Amino acid sequence: MQATVFSVERGQLLVCDHATRQEVVVHTGQACCFHVGDCICIHYNGAMTNSLPPQISATCIHRR
Repeated sequence: MQATVFSVERGQLLVCDHATRQEVVVHTGQACCFHVGDCICIHYNGAMTNSLPPQISATCIHRR
């Protein structure tokens, strides 16, 4: 998933998915490495919750 970071909290990011324009909560231990406005590429296992906003657990995140 390619996304822009909207907010950074301990252990999670709120991002906007570029493909769907949907906000997604991303659970990651790397959250503190990113800042609001960063464009990032998120790798995850494909599982996404049906909650609002949906949630995923990242396996790897890097800046674009």
